[in-house]
Amino acid sequence: MLMRRKLCAVVLFAAIVILMLASQTIQRRHLLSLSLAPPLSRATPCGCADPCVSELGASRWFGERFDPQQQPVLLSSSSNMDGEALRWWLGLQRSNDEQTLEEVMSKMFRVISPPTLDLRPRPSRCRSCAVVGNSGNLRHSRHGGLIDSHSSVIRMNKAVTRGFEEDVGNRTTHHFLYPESAVDVGRGVSLVLLPFKLRDLEWLTSALSTGQVKMTYMRVRDRVQADKDKVLVVNPVFFKYVHDRWTEHHGRYPSTGMLALVFALHTCDQVSVFGYGADQQGNWHHYWEENRYAGAFRKTGVHNADFETQIIQRLAKEGKISLHL
Repeated sequence: MLMRRKLCAVVLFAAIVILMLASQTIQRRHLLSLSLAPPLSRATPCGCADPCVSELGASRWFGERFDPQQQPVLLSSSSNMDGEALRWWLGLQRSNDEQTLEEVMSKMFRVISPPTLDLRPRPSRCRSCAVVGNSGNLRHSRHGGLIDSHSSVIRMNKAVTRGFEEDVGNRTTHHFLYPESAVDVGRGVSLVLLPFKLRDLEWLTSALSTGQVKMTYMRVRDRVQADKDKVLVVNPVFFKYVHDRWTEHHGRYPSTGMLALVFALHTCDQVSVFGYGADQQGNWHHYWEENRYAGAFRKTGVHNADFETQIIQRLAKEGKISLHL
């Protein structure tokens, strides 16, 4: 009887040892399978390999400034606008105009097509944008090929490409301008109007139809060539947003370059910036001009070039843009 009990105890002990060894083997195999399994993909709002601009978690500084609810462009004549922002915008460059904003916009959208933009990032696409300023630092940069490799290329004002292709490229998808800086826009390119005053909206309507508006605060082109179905008009409320959140009231209002850059942050998934700031000698001038009036942009008193430069550099530091100097 005693021998039988001892035998049962030995068998039970052996069974426990076998179960423990089997359990450890299963755990090792499970851990090995986990280590060999491919890492879980990071859920991103866009299809880019690198983080998308609109991702807010990585930068507190960016998150305090970037408002994903902003609507960068006017979508129709009935667009709702914040009253305070609108009053601020109407005071930027006053126009002697008897028409209301609603009347002017209604006429404008009879000439241009209301845009059908999907500004939301999507996992199925990666919208890379090159924002190309006009700084003299583009001379001899040889950035042309890199600029043209982006899916969208944003230029502004009187930007010249012919003769400078090696440095600035030759593609343009969006051309930012206002009446006093107007140029003809090539076929397939979106003319993007920066309206600094009510008269600018009237000018756009006229420049694409009757040609009646020939003056703002100075003589302007009465007509421009552009595809009416691709015209975009930056929302006046967007000006106030950039002034409040980004340039923080430095200068009377943001520059064309700053507005175009923040526009890109809201409409692109990856943003590369070229041709901003001074050249290598510290001079501020256009790359296609001789340096006769270096520093004129900084001395206007309207924009604060130094503060805007700090913002651009901080965006690069936070990993939100690629800055090419």
